[in-house]
Amino acid sequence: MNKNIRKHLFILLGPLTALLIWNFTQLDSNNPNVSLMAGVAVWMSIWWFTEAVHLAVTALVPFLMLPLLGIADTKSVAQQYTDSIIFLFIGGFMLAFAIEKWNLHKRIAIKILSIVGTKPAHILLGVMLSSYLISNWISNTATTMMLFGAVMALISETDEFIHGEKSKNRFAAAILLGLAFSATIGGMATPVGTPPNMYFFKAYKEAFPTQNDLTFLKWSSIGYPLSALFLIATFLVLRFYYLRKKVVISNLDNLHFKKNYRTLGSFSYEEKWIAAIFFSCMALWFTRVDINFGSFTFKGWNHLFTNSKLVDDATVAIAAALLLFLIPSKQNKGEALLEWEDAKKIRYDIILMFGSGFALAYGFDVSGLSNWLAHSLVALKDVHIIFIILGICIIVTIISEFASNIASIQLAIPVMIALQKDLDLPPLLLMIPATFAASLGFMLPVATAANTIVFGTKRIDMKDMFKVGLALDAIGITLITLFCYFYLA
Repeated sequence: MNKNIRKHLFILLGPLTALLIWNFTQLDSNNPNVSLMAGVAVWMSIWWFTEAVHLAVTALVPFLMLPLLGIADTKSVAQQYTDSIIFLFIGGFMLAFAIEKWNLHKRIAIKILSIVGTKPAHILLGVMLSSYLISNWISNTATTMMLFGAVMALISETDEFIHGEKSKNRFAAAILLGLAFSATIGGMATPVGTPPNMYFFKAYKEAFPTQNDLTFLKWSSIGYPLSALFLIATFLVLRFYYLRKKVVISNLDNLHFKKNYRTLGSFSYEEKWIAAIFFSCMALWFTRVDINFGSFTFKGWNHLFTNSKLVDDATVAIAAALLLFLIPSKQNKGEALLEWEDAKKIRYDIILMFGSGFALAYGFDVSGLSNWLAHSLVALKDVHIIFIILGICIIVTIISEFASNIASIQLAIPVMIALQKDLDLPPLLLMIPATFAASLGFMLPVATAANTIVFGTKRIDMKDMFKVGLALDAIGITLITLFCYFYLA
C-alpha cells in the first residue's frame, strides 16, 4: 500500500474508532462520559502508535475534544498544559543548554566513557546504573534532566566510531531509553524515590493508624531487590533488542578518551560556575523533602517556608536557569553564561506532549474512566490472591500508561482500601503492588516525563518504544506480582 494512502487511513482510523466507541459502547450506564473519554484515549493511542500525524498534533486532541464532549471546560484543560513539571523541563533544559554551550557535557561524557569502556553494552550499563542510583532519591524527571546533557554528549562522542546510520540510531535509542527507564525503575527502591511511594506512605498511615508494619527499611527490603532485578531485566531487553550483533563501536579504546580528556585542559571559569549551579541544583533536589529513615527523619529545606508545598523541583530548576542568565561570562564579554538566543532551542512540541499527558490524565479522572478501570478489580473478589495481585498490577499499569504515576496511585489507593475491607486481606498485600505498578509505564512517550524527554530527541522510533515498553510492562507486572505474593502473603 502506498505510504501516503496508509498515513491517511490511519489519520481517519483514530476519530472513526472513537465514533464507534461513542455510539456503540456503554461502559457505564450511569455515566456516558466514561465511554466518551475511552474514545478519546483510543483515538490518541492510534495516532501515537502509527505516528499518522506528528506527536505534537496528537497532543492537541484533549484540548479540543474534552470541552466539545462536555467532559471538562476549556480553562481547566488548558491549565493541565502548564503543570509545574513543564517548568522543571524548561529549567532543566536551560541548564543542559548551558552545560552544552561551554562543553562541560563533553568533559562529563568522556570521563564516563574512559571508566565504563567502549563496548556498547558496557556504556548502556554504565548509564543505566548511574540513572538508577540517583533516582533512588529524587524523581525520575529530575534524574533524567540531570543526566540528559552528558548522555547526549556520550552518544555524540561515539557516533563517529559506529558505521551506518541505522546502527547509530539503535545505539542512541538504547542509551536514551536506558536512561529514562532506569530513572523510573530506581524510584521503586526507596520510599522517597518517586511521588507515588511518598503518597502511599502518607495514605497508608492515615487509613491504618494502628498498624506499625511499614518502615523505610521494610519498603527498601522489597524495593531494592525488586528494582535491581527489574533493572537487570531491562538491560537485557534493551541489549537484545537494540545491540545484539547490530551495533559495533570500532577503532576505539579507552586511551582515546583519556587523551581527549587531557586535551580539554583545566576547567574554565564558565565551566566552574555551571558545575557549581548544576551540583547545587542536585543537592537542592535531593534535600527538598523529608526523608524518613525509620529511626530518624532528615528534615527537608521546604520546611523553611510557611507552607512546605509552596515549592517543588520546578522551583529549583527555574532558579538555576535564572542564575545562568545573570552570571556574566569572561570569554564572551557583555554576555551571561546563557543568552536567550541559546534558550530558543527548547522543543515546544515536547512541551505540548507533556501537557497532553496531564490533560489526558485529567480527563481520565473527571470523566470517571479511571474509577471504572479501578473498580473492575471487584470482579477478582473470589479468585486466588496471586491473581488478585496480578489483576491490580495490570489495571494500575494500564492507567499509568495514560495518566501520571501520581494520578494513578491517588486513584488506586482508595480502591485498594475498599477492596481490602471486602477481602479481609493484609492491606500491604494490595497497596504495595498497586504503588509499584503505578511506576510502570514504558510503552508511550507521555507515560512518564522521563519517556517524553528522551523521545523528544527524535532518535527513538515509536514502534520500537512500544514493543520494548510492552515487554518491560509485562516483566514488571510479573516481578511485582511474584515478589509481593511471596514476600507479603
